[in-house]
Amino acid sequence: METLAAVLVTVIGAATPLLFAALGELVSEKSGVLNLGVEGMMLVGAVCAFAAALTTGSPAAGILAGAAAGMLTALLFGVLTLSLLANQVASGLALTIFGVGISALIGRDFVGTPLPRLPLLEIPGLSDLPVVGRLLFGHDVLVYLSIAAVPAVIWLLDRSRTGLILRAVGENHEAAHALGHSVIVVRYLAVMFGGAMAGLGGAYLSLAHTPMWAENMTAGRGWIALALVVFATWRPGRVLLGAYLFGGVTVAQLHVQGFGVDIPSQILSMLPYLATIAVLVAISADSVRVRLNAPASLGRIFHPDS
Repeated sequence: METLAAVLVTVIGAATPLLFAALGELVSEKSGVLNLGVEGMMLVGAVCAFAAALTTGSPAAGILAGAAAGMLTALLFGVLTLSLLANQVASGLALTIFGVGISALIGRDFVGTPLPRLPLLEIPGLSDLPVVGRLLFGHDVLVYLSIAAVPAVIWLLDRSRTGLILRAVGENHEAAHALGHSVIVVRYLAVMFGGAMAGLGGAYLSLAHTPMWAENMTAGRGWIALALVVFATWRPGRVLLGAYLFGGVTVAQLHVQGFGVDIPSQILSMLPYLATIAVLVAISADSVRVRLNAPASLGRIFHPDS
């Protein structure tokens, strides 16, 4: 049981950055904006979080810096696509390339520098319980924040007036504009929220998951987060399930050989991405459900004068 608990704890750690990034992208896509730059925003958030935490000695400063860096990077994407009407797919891919380069530039002096990981929020008595204590009461603040973000996003999208407007903009931006809603402002806010969440996912990687900075340390997690949104059919509750499922696949590559299974390490490293491809292929077989759940205006350019 202790071994199982240890494995599940690592699954939680692997799922947390995916959950942050996928929830942010879900809100962005619900507004009708397809941002493929999640990988780049996570990298920028990771390096800025690490740099801030290292220079100030404050983990809180690192978390805030990661979220702010992701938000500013997303703002750049917003200017290109919402104000300058650039193609969203091309701009998202460019944002990822930009994030890879700028994060390497910012972090060139931090490579190999150690940093204490985020402190665990242990509760006396509860954290010492066998199995359950480690699973529920022995994590850092970002793990709990990622889980709390799921019901918060559900409430935002399904129960609040703001969420109703955001979904209206994502379904039919012309109708929302005719009703007097500012489509561009709503989409800017959604994109910046998505950037902040991606930045938090990156911050978790550099402050808790592996408390150090290394170039391209996201290792494709941004692309997996994009696939998670489709896997979840744009529903936050399913994003939680998908994040932990993919987190489990990611951790499996670390434990399979330990159990004596003779599989080349290169194949094990491919497991998360093979699982992503398999899931997308399975989802594409039910294209009707995807079309019904996807925001109708996703990826479409809106001009107020059109």
